[in-house]
Formats: sequence, structure tokens, C-alpha cells
Amino acid sequence: MFQRRKRYVPGINSSSSADIAFLLLVFFLVTTSIDSDKGIQRRLPPPIESGEIKQKTDIEKRNLLEIYINHENRIMVREEEIPLRDLKEIVKEFIANPKDLPDLPEKENIEVPFFGIFPVTTKHIIALQNDVSTKYQAYINVQNELTAAYNELRNELAKQKFNKTFAELSDEGKKAILTIYPRRISEAEEIEYFSQSE
Repeated sequence: MFQRRKRYVPGINSSSSADIAFLLLVFFLVTTSIDSDKGIQRRLPPPIESGEIKQKTDIEKRNLLEIYINHENRIMVREEEIPLRDLKEIVKEFIANPKDLPDLPEKENIEVPFFGIFPVTTKHIIALQNDVSTKYQAYINVQNELTAAYNELRNELAKQKFNKTFAELSDEGKKAILTIYPRRISEAEEIEYFSQSE
């Protein structure tokens, strides 16, 4: 009788598989766009030289606006809780001190290009501090309000003086307005008011 022979099926040549995988990898790397992280743009102070000693600066209470975000993400301004929506207006009034109130930053008359002698709150400082358990989104929301306060003041002054937005001004115009409304935000280290054992 005839015996049927088993046919030999050749294996798949896998020598080109690595090449195909590499080409696919390169294709996806080239065609895929990776979103870059966005952060808060701030100019940091210059580094302290090794020989320099940190000196504590005495700041008059009227020149300091203390903002604290607690462990429950509540905003405290001068030890009083406020809603986030009110923060921008409080900060704007603090920075500009339009009525020259004695409990807001003192003004100093300085020479500003395009403006002449202009009263500026040169010593104002906004001190921001948060608890270690503060949510990052709460911190970002406060930073956004602080930035919005500065931006609105700069835009209002640019419209009033030049009839343009701050972004439309020449470099000299921007520099003049930045002299009047410099960003003066100090961020302290996070603190922990409540221990985990409580």
C-alpha cells in the first residue's frame, strides 16, 4: 500500500521581522507629536554666591500681602478666608493702592519714561505659601489669579496712556509699565500644619 508522506512546510523567514519592527518604531516616533509640559513662567532670582550670607529683610506690614492656601485648599489673605473669585481684585488694589490708603503699600514718586514722575508701590510684596497637602490645582488657580491681577493692571494703564494693550506696546512702553507694576511675588516653602497622626 501506498503510504502518504507528510509534507514538510518550511518555516517563516523571520530575519526581516526586526527590520520591519524598527521601521514601524521610527515611523511612529516621527509621526507622533508629544505634548510638552506647560509650567508657570517665572523669572527666578540670581543664585546666591557661596560667600554671601542671607539677611532677613524687614518688611513693613502695609507692604506685605500674605496669601496662604491651607490643607483644605481654602485661600487665606491676611488670615481671613476669601473665595478665589475675590482674590484678583484684592491683589489689584494692593498692588496699585489707587486711594493711597495707609494700610496698603506706601507709594514712592519715581521718574518713569513716558509718564514723568509717577507714584509707584515699589516695596509691595505678595507672599504666597501653601500647606504640603494643598492640591496642585488650587495652587495653580491662585497663581492664575495673581498673574491676571498684574496683567489687568498693566493692560489698564497701557490703554489709559497709549490706547493699546500691554502686548501691543513697544519694548520701551512695556519697560515703563513694568517699572510701575513689577511682579513681586515671594513663595515660601510649603508647611505642614496637621500631622498625619491626628
